[in-house]
Amino acid sequence: MLTRRLFILFAASAGFAAVSAQRPAWSQGLDGLRGAIDIAPYGLTPDATVDQGDALNRLLRDAASSGLQAVLPAGDYVVSGVNLPDGIDLSGTAGATRLIHAGGRFALSGRNLKRARLSGLSIDGAAQPLGAEAGGLLHLENIAAMTIEDCTITGSSKHGIHADGCGGRLSGNRITAAGMAGLYALDSRALSITGNIVSDCGNGGILVHRQTAGEDGTMIAGNRVTRIAATEGGTGENGNGINLFRTANVMVTGNHVSDCAFSAIRANAASNVQIADNQCLRSGETAIYAEFGFEGAVVSDNLIDGAANGILIVNFNDGGRLAVVSGNLVRNLKEDGPYVHDGAGFGFGIAVEADTVVSGNIIENAPKYGLMLGWGPYLRNVVATGNLVRAAQIGCAVTVVEEAGTALIADNLFQDVPGGGIVGFRWNDKATGDLMAAGAETFRHLTLQGNRIA
Repeated sequence: MLTRRLFILFAASAGFAAVSAQRPAWSQGLDGLRGAIDIAPYGLTPDATVDQGDALNRLLRDAASSGLQAVLPAGDYVVSGVNLPDGIDLSGTAGATRLIHAGGRFALSGRNLKRARLSGLSIDGAAQPLGAEAGGLLHLENIAAMTIEDCTITGSSKHGIHADGCGGRLSGNRITAAGMAGLYALDSRALSITGNIVSDCGNGGILVHRQTAGEDGTMIAGNRVTRIAATEGGTGENGNGINLFRTANVMVTGNHVSDCAFSAIRANAASNVQIADNQCLRSGETAIYAEFGFEGAVVSDNLIDGAANGILIVNFNDGGRLAVVSGNLVRNLKEDGPYVHDGAGFGFGIAVEADTVVSGNIIENAPKYGLMLGWGPYLRNVVATGNLVRAAQIGCAVTVVEEAGTALIADNLFQDVPGGGIVGFRWNDKATGDLMAAGAETFRHLTLQGNRIA
């Protein structure tokens, strides 16, 4: 007998079936995920040896246009020329779903998109060449909100990820063995780069650049960057773990950067940069750099162990000015660098030039100078207070060239400084004895008070 309750259940089931028949095919069997497009009709086969790029393109177009997720099962997929459509959500099983570049053109590329998401994929360049149109194994341009998470990018002949004019976030990825940089982000729009591992790359780790100086707003936090080479040589343009160029208002915080051929963190013409709470180990040149035409840098609470130089805030001759350097621990420096230096050389802890406060830092084992204030005439409004320098040839070197500006050196403690606590220099030439003993009255631009040798 058809009761009222059975009639209602029958009608509801029939209605659901009619609506479902009008929807695109989706699969419920992949990790229990409802709303993923069924890959079977597209001929994608895990572990096939032929290039399946065209089949993957068809799948991605249909998934994006239908608002469905594309989920690739575990296995290897040989692909090339894969274009990411707007709104795509492509995922795999982390560590088990591999897209292997077949060579030529590009592997994966997305251009002029509002949104794109990739997760759980391993993208392997397989040492195959990339075409001229691809800056990286994963080439992205003008994507307003991209999300790349829990992916592995390896074996690119160029950059691992090339992101031009993109916003969004890259988090929890592993980027290794790129011929150039692990990540090259150009003209970003408030990008977040967090929790990634970048290692064993040819010329750089994480690069955040702009074509012209301007607002960038990228946050680089909690990444691990290690073993970065400088295969193309140079004097600092390559071989950096984290490198900023012409970017304003960028934060570099809480990163672990080790074994880089040049700097752990290098900011060139990057204004309003905050470099804080990072560990910088075994840098080949200067561990932390703020250089050339910048205004505004805060370098605080970083730990530096092993470098040619510790922290440099320099190039007042090119407009570099306005900084706070505080609470850093800098130790175990060396006089040997990766090239022949034509300036002050290597082997000092912290060097600054203009409109800068240096306070509360500890410098230990500097074969040349603990502190270096100014270079020739390039000194203006420097305050060095409350620092501890021990085991340095000279505690503090300060320029006494006639055109140099004002410096206040107060309440610093020096220990084991056989060459003197505070010594005047003309460029690289020692020009005075220890000013703590002889006094600085003959140098009107210097004020010394409360300093002590332990």
